[in-house]
Amino acid sequence: MREIEIDAQSKTSREVNRAIKAMAHEYDRIILKNPDAKHYLAAGLTDNVELVIDGSAGYFVGTMIHNARIKINGNAGWFPADNMTEGELIVEGSAGDGVGQGIYGGTVVVRKDVGSRTGEIMKNGTVIIGGNSGFMTGIFMMGGRIIILGDLAEDAGESIIRGAIYVLGEIKSLGKNAKIEEIDEEDKKELKELLPSYGFELDDSKYDNFRKIVPRSKRPFYGQDSEEG
Repeated sequence: MREIEIDAQSKTSREVNRAIKAMAHEYDRIILKNPDAKHYLAAGLTDNVELVIDGSAGYFVGTMIHNARIKINGNAGWFPADNMTEGELIVEGSAGDGVGQGIYGGTVVVRKDVGSRTGEIMKNGTVIIGGNSGFMTGIFMMGGRIIILGDLAEDAGESIIRGAIYVLGEIKSLGKNAKIEEIDEEDKKELKELLPSYGFELDDSKYDNFRKIVPRSKRPFYGQDSEEG
């Protein structure tokens, strides 16, 4: 494997991103040292490359990436993996609001707690949160899946249109057009295959405690009282 280090200290975010994109054509793995929570790191990265951010990242880390695999050995600010189309972003710590906002595909993993509006307007893909998630998780969700191993705050699934939110912990309240269903055997099978692949080892009995938040109506804006599934 061809590997190189980039030192982000004393560089602007734009300079760092230029260096990353230049090296991504030649190397399989890039290690970014001293990121100092800079914003927009790896924005628009489209090479099939592994990027390790050795520290914390600021807002919009990995925004609009395609194919790249990013690991953050720290925390992330708001909107990590915003509008990602394909690839993977893993945050070893916590993250702010809007994790996985608008993603079209790929996988986002945050090992600890996150802020509000996780998976907002996401179209497809997977978001996994190892801790708690804030209010309005899954707001205007249009597809894909969100998996929360901790608790959900208020208005979970607000105005959800498609997709599903799997929750192991407590749900404080549901948003408009959201309802809770029990998971089925196919759901359990998928969770048992997926979660260990990202280092989340659960006892088999824990999988029985998952619940699923799904849309109550496919047309939430044409009559909130409709029970049409």
